[in-house]
Amino acid sequence: MPHITPEVIGAKVILRGIHLDLTDAMKSIINEKASRLLRHEPRIDRIRIDVELDKTKTSQAHFIAHGRIEISGPDIIASSDSDDAYKSVDLLTDKLDGLLRKRHSELKEKRHHPHGVEIGGELPKAL
Repeated sequence: MPHITPEVIGAKVILRGIHLDLTDAMKSIINEKASRLLRHEPRIDRIRIDVELDKTKTSQAHFIAHGRIEISGPDIIASSDSDDAYKSVDLLTDKLDGLLRKRHSELKEKRHHPHGVEIGGELPKAL
């Protein structure tokens, strides 16, 4: 596994707090979790993680973590929510990790087990 330096994490990971300020401890935890994602897939262009404080549903604090991985092909998007910000981020990184693994296994399966294509009708003969 390649070693992910703090410079690489700083260049590829974007953190944002919505309706709350992210503490240094929270930022370091999110960067640590993002480095785990970068280790699995080095071709990731950017990881964006937003932690949102939502008080609209109840009077208690409710945290929603949104994540977006920009990679070649369609972006990978997930979100999770809980009553604890750290737990929301942990659940989010687990989801993103699972989606990265699923994408990798599907691409690997497609590469190693190609399937035939049926063409309707006759093919013209070459002269």
